[in-house]
Amino acid sequence: MNKASINHITSCQNSRNTMSLATISLLLLFFSASISANEKPSAYEELQNYDFPIGILPKGVTGYELNTKTGEFSAYFNGSCRFMLSSYELNYKPVIKGVISKGILRKLSGVSVKVVLIWLNIVDVRRKGENLQFSVGITSANFPIRSFVECPSCECGLDFIHEDERKFRQKLHVSSS
Repeated sequence: MNKASINHITSCQNSRNTMSLATISLLLLFFSASISANEKPSAYEELQNYDFPIGILPKGVTGYELNTKTGEFSAYFNGSCRFMLSSYELNYKPVIKGVISKGILRKLSGVSVKVVLIWLNIVDVRRKGENLQFSVGITSANFPIRSFVECPSCECGLDFIHEDERKFRQKLHVSSS
């Protein structure tokens, strides 16, 4: 075998190795892109896609379904979840449902608020600038978006108190002493 033949064989092997490496790289890129495309965002990320803060949902969502054409959704928890928001006690059932669109949650079911001694269903939540407006049908209440930066914990139950309310209660305690 002459030197030209050896160089030709070596050149062919190098280009095969380069092609194999390029093919493997393209396949890896394709598979990683298809895997990440199949990963659906969390329920909290979906809320952000619709201009809502993540803290509108308590921690512990175990799954959700969303029809992106109609906006109909369901979110699932392991059980009921209660926590405080300002001076209101909220209750999330194990399944909450509704219709979501940019800045609007409507036809809600599974979320209620205790007003005085009565539980009322929250039927609508709307983003109004830097506030969220919660409606129970006959009346509504506005809360600043900053109250929903973090997700409340169900485990905290009634011990969860928003920072503003904690400060207010501390002032009351100090002034009554």
